[in-house]
Amino acid sequence: MKLLVVDDDADMLAVVGFALRQAGFPVVSANSYGTALSTFRTELPDLAILDINLPGGSGFDLCGVLRRESTAPIMMLTARGEEADLVRALELGADDYLTKPFSPRTLVARVKALLRRAGHEGGGQTQAGELSLDLDLLLLRIADREIKITPLESRLLQLLLANAGQVVHTDRLLVHVWGHRGGGDRQLLKQLIHRLRHKIGDDPEQPRWLSTIPSVGYMLHARDRNVP
Repeated sequence: MKLLVVDDDADMLAVVGFALRQAGFPVVSANSYGTALSTFRTELPDLAILDINLPGGSGFDLCGVLRRESTAPIMMLTARGEEADLVRALELGADDYLTKPFSPRTLVARVKALLRRAGHEGGGQTQAGELSLDLDLLLLRIADREIKITPLESRLLQLLLANAGQVVHTDRLLVHVWGHRGGGDRQLLKQLIHRLRHKIGDDPEQPRWLSTIPSVGYMLHARDRNVP
């Protein structure tokens, strides 16, 4: 088990590294885009924690590259906590975010939750009607179509497919996808649903596969290919 921490602030690197090492995690660090990318490819960490502002390239750019090369969980650190930053991070494949300032206990808890989920996601396929989710390849198959998805989207679909035809409460989805609950995360869940609908070509006004149940949650419809 090895974690990569990337931040151009030496004090922040020291604080985060100390907290993670105290929790028993080996840590490697980098203070720029270039060193982070080379360290990731050399050390092959099990999780990466990325700051947004980095010399030589942004944390967003780095997140995108790492996600294309690996399925390791990625946590973004942001000092602003602006919704646009959080949405962009999710679109690039980040699994979680943490807004500065944060407590070391919160950081460690969130890291453990990410690693726990990554270790228990298993593999194989989950299917309901014409929808089939390949957890190993991160592919959603709808009839003859293959749609590439992110690890975050795969966790969302995993729970929805396992409960196809039933309403899944928002709080349950938040815990399954991010490992924690919070009022701000509800908006991120809406963004994740919106992006998934766009990928599969679903109309929110007349959904074929994914319905919003106001004030409750979401439901995936397990329709067979020949059902209109």
